[in-house]
Amino acid sequence: MLCVAEAAPAQSAGTDPAATAVTIPSQIPLFPLPDVVMFPGVSRPFIIFEPRYRAMVADALKGDRIIGMVLLKPGFEAEYEGRPPIYEIGCAGRIADYQELPDGRYMILLRGLVKFRVTSEDQTRPYRVARVDVMPEVPKAEELAPLSTLRERLASLLVAVVPLGAELPPVDLPDGTYVNTVASYLDIPETIRQGLLERSGLLSRAQALVDLLATR
Repeated sequence: MLCVAEAAPAQSAGTDPAATAVTIPSQIPLFPLPDVVMFPGVSRPFIIFEPRYRAMVADALKGDRIIGMVLLKPGFEAEYEGRPPIYEIGCAGRIADYQELPDGRYMILLRGLVKFRVTSEDQTRPYRVARVDVMPEVPKAEELAPLSTLRERLASLLVAVVPLGAELPPVDLPDGTYVNTVASYLDIPETIRQGLLERSGLLSRAQALVDLLATR
């Protein structure tokens, strides 16, 4: 099933936030989860309730509002309160909107910005902080036409495989944002979604999604 919740809004013609070069600080807070893989150009809502991550959000709101989303590796449960292993490739997002609740929890809307690789971690804070290298996914000029073709193929496959009445990505999304929205919300295991994030770029990710849906 594909259910698009809080997907990135449509952009003006020629603007694709999923395919735009973005810079972020070399050190960012990490928000590791077992069931979320984030992609550039796509927005996701979160409720923040753990004290360490409430502190993380409070600190981020005082600064650049950037948080790095990473996926916990299988078997994380035994070490969850500490620093269990994570996949080293994640996606940084910026808090686009937030609400602090009376009990201290936060409701935030995080907008995906850019893929990154964790190179090391700072162990001195209650929440995880990492040094990262950005991994921009700006398509080359010769990749734009093939990407558009794959996006059209992906859209036709989605119509054929998703249940009747399921919400589909808006048709006016730019190609890169469309591909990343499908990758974000398609009903697949998170380890497969992580593999999609780790693809070398939008064209490779689009092809992988087409191959995945073509076998369903």
